[in-house]
Amino acid sequence: MRSPVLLVIAHGSRDPRHAATVHALVRRVRAMRPGLRVETGFLDFNIPSVQGVLENLAAEGVRDVVALPLLLTRAFHAKADIPAVLRDAPPQLRIRQAEVLGPSPLLLAALERRLYEAGLSPADKSSTGVVLASAGSTDPEAIAVIADIAREWWHTGWCAVRPAFASASLPRTEDAVRELRALGCERVAVAPYVLAPGFLPDRIARGAARADILADVLGPAPEVARVLLRRYDEASVPVRAVVGA
Repeated sequence: MRSPVLLVIAHGSRDPRHAATVHALVRRVRAMRPGLRVETGFLDFNIPSVQGVLENLAAEGVRDVVALPLLLTRAFHAKADIPAVLRDAPPQLRIRQAEVLGPSPLLLAALERRLYEAGLSPADKSSTGVVLASAGSTDPEAIAVIADIAREWWHTGWCAVRPAFASASLPRTEDAVRELRALGCERVAVAPYVLAPGFLPDRIARGAARADILADVLGPAPEVARVLLRRYDEASVPVRAVVGA
């Protein structure tokens, strides 16, 4: 029996760095699971569209698909946009929507990887305050998840960890940086909890101007690829038809 096709669903952006980063992550996933067919579709701005990929798969005779939202929290896109697109898929496809990537200990490991790549070392943890900077959301569940992640991460040994948001919610990155300075942390680092560059990550970077360290976005970190494959495995065993059956 063939494994379901993995369809990675990304938001899309006018910023070309976004799609390039998504494709780099998908390449890493393919390298980790050579026998798995992995396709990429975008909700907006970029091609191929999710609908276009689904139509092509159906035309090829594919029947089973796991649609995986390339999202870190379960907010509007995961709850509304993506299910709406999947409901319009060709009826012969059996599609199961996987869970979003976060939260996951592997994502915390990826955040630390990015901070260490930016110049920190494990010996710096106890004297470093970290801003966990996410894109932001109007969904209270998503905001609560970010706050929970910040508390969990703090318990691993950082001086302090504060959540911040680039849009929709407060505090902003620059406010969290000031708070950590006031707490007396020897240094302040900003860890973007975002997958790819774009407008909101650039806003996070501007808010990090007074921080000592700004980490890169998560991007194609190996830990992110592992989470992606884990979500695929969770959704595909057993495969149950939830859309178009």
